[in-house]
Amino acid sequence: MDAERPLRASFVGGRIQLVANGPWIAAQAGEIDAAVAALDIPALPAVLDCTGIDRLDTYGAWLIEAVVRRWRSAGHDCEIVGVPERFAGLVHAVHSAAPKSEAAPAQRASVAIGLADIGRRAESASLELMGLVGMLGTVVAALVRVVREPRAFRLTSIVHHLDRVGWQAVPIILLITVLIGSIIAQQGFFHFRKFDADAYVVDMVGILVLREIGVLIVAIMVAGRSGSSYTAELGSMKMREEIDALRTMGRDPIEVLILPRILALLLALPMLTFLGSMSALFGGGVVAWSYGDMSPEIFIARLKEAISTTHFEVGMIKAPFMALVIGLVACTEGLKVRGSAESLGRQTTSSVVQAIFLVIVLDGLFAVFFASIGM
Repeated sequence: MDAERPLRASFVGGRIQLVANGPWIAAQAGEIDAAVAALDIPALPAVLDCTGIDRLDTYGAWLIEAVVRRWRSAGHDCEIVGVPERFAGLVHAVHSAAPKSEAAPAQRASVAIGLADIGRRAESASLELMGLVGMLGTVVAALVRVVREPRAFRLTSIVHHLDRVGWQAVPIILLITVLIGSIIAQQGFFHFRKFDADAYVVDMVGILVLREIGVLIVAIMVAGRSGSSYTAELGSMKMREEIDALRTMGRDPIEVLILPRILALLLALPMLTFLGSMSALFGGGVVAWSYGDMSPEIFIARLKEAISTTHFEVGMIKAPFMALVIGLVACTEGLKVRGSAESLGRQTTSSVVQAIFLVIVLDGLFAVFFASIGM
């Protein structure tokens, strides 16, 4: 009876001898499945002898493959021997077509892919940084040439861009900063009132607005408003080959297009920072009067005691550096645009994201620096 079973196992020479007999076809599926499922897999290698198989179809070949894979999944080798020549091609085809389930190599591959992705991102970040440094160098060189030859100075262009990024931005800057100042003051009164420390809200609003929030909010607004505009304008010129036309006419695009924009930002951002800080203090004063029951006279007197010119200087010193970063990022990304609307949108988005990120990083570096020198 045992010899008639489609699959039987015995111990021979330190390993398991599996012997397949009879027809291994779909018609015998129930009997063969039961024999395969009944196999116990000891901690020994195995040999599957297929000499006794007289009929074989795709289903039977897959079951042979399943036996081998079941043994190997347990960590033991299983070798197939004695496959009749007329069935060898079918067994090989099923083995080649069967899905491979190797978890360890997949895990190693995922780790390798992750490390490769980190490497690509680090390389991309270093290239972006090198591009900004290169743009800074070309702008400084163009500025030196303009100083040597004042006739090349494009005053009209600077005034035009100063109007766009400065004067036209005043309403939205005032609106945003007065709301920010109001929110900070309201939250301060709401929480400080629990400790009967309403007077310290003025200290918090004054120092936070003048040192950090004022310049940071203004810089982020300028990066989203004017930085994206610079990138879109230069990208459109690049797509229409206007920049190449300038070079053909013997004009330096850095002097004509980029230097006026960056100089306008360097002039506009400190002025907007001043207006934004005053607006935020005004918003804080209005909330202190309406919500905190603090008269304007008391608010101003407390503000004079809480702040000094040092706090004001810290915020104003940051403004030109943030303007320079925004201008460099916007112009660099604009010159990277290739001849498609998708490229223009991608570089504009990248410009805003990079500018805001670098502005926040720069603000953090300045905070550490001023703390170290006692400002």
